[in-house]
Amino acid sequence: MLRLGVNIDHIATVRQARGEKFPEPIAAAHAAILGGADQITLHLREDRRHIQDADVELIRAALDVDMNLEMACTEDMVAFAKKIMPTHVCLVPEKREELTTEGGLDVAGNRDSVKTTIDALKAAGIAVSLFVDPDEQAILAANEVGADMVEIHTGRYANAKGDASVTREFLAIRQAATTAKQLGMRVHAGHGLDYRNVWRIAALPEIEELNIGFSIVSRALFIGLTAAVREMRDAMRHARDVTAQNL
Repeated sequence: MLRLGVNIDHIATVRQARGEKFPEPIAAAHAAILGGADQITLHLREDRRHIQDADVELIRAALDVDMNLEMACTEDMVAFAKKIMPTHVCLVPEKREELTTEGGLDVAGNRDSVKTTIDALKAAGIAVSLFVDPDEQAILAANEVGADMVEIHTGRYANAKGDASVTREFLAIRQAATTAKQLGMRVHAGHGLDYRNVWRIAALPEIEELNIGFSIVSRALFIGLTAAVREMRDAMRHARDVTAQNL
């Protein structure tokens, strides 16, 4: 089954823009679950620009669904994750000036720190995913440092213009997913996926989970979050069903 993780960061972005107590991320999490979300994804950034420590703590304590905690490779974040014990952690790169995560983690270039973080989290019983670009070397590096999973960055595919560019980026994702699966890692994907482009990625049999946030929250402004999640689930299910019928 293809799982859907709903990222609720942008609910917190709206709250933080006015310094209010609402909209509440935990309310968004409940609505997403009603729409069929298999897990709640949230990124606790070092600068705390949207999700706050208390959000993570409250959601983890109150909801009986999987939590995917996105975080940077730092000792402080490892300590926080060990306290919260999310279902799994996804290690991502962070830049203070970026609007959103702009690319995959440079695993090979930060091998020692990434491996130290992975080892610490796995010793605590937390499964670890690495957010990586759809690149053969990145997948190999993720396997070498002991990642349980990779989440393939789909941003270049989502932003590609023209059929040739879209196809090229999709083929890179497909190859990366195949390589990761062959190496024994679980394969996730996310970033920039929306209701128009999700079908190709959802159809890839190696991918077990998609993490999607901005497009779902944007759609929710007009039809509500529960309905928006349900629409995304339907789109994913249709893509996977059509692929299965053609095998």
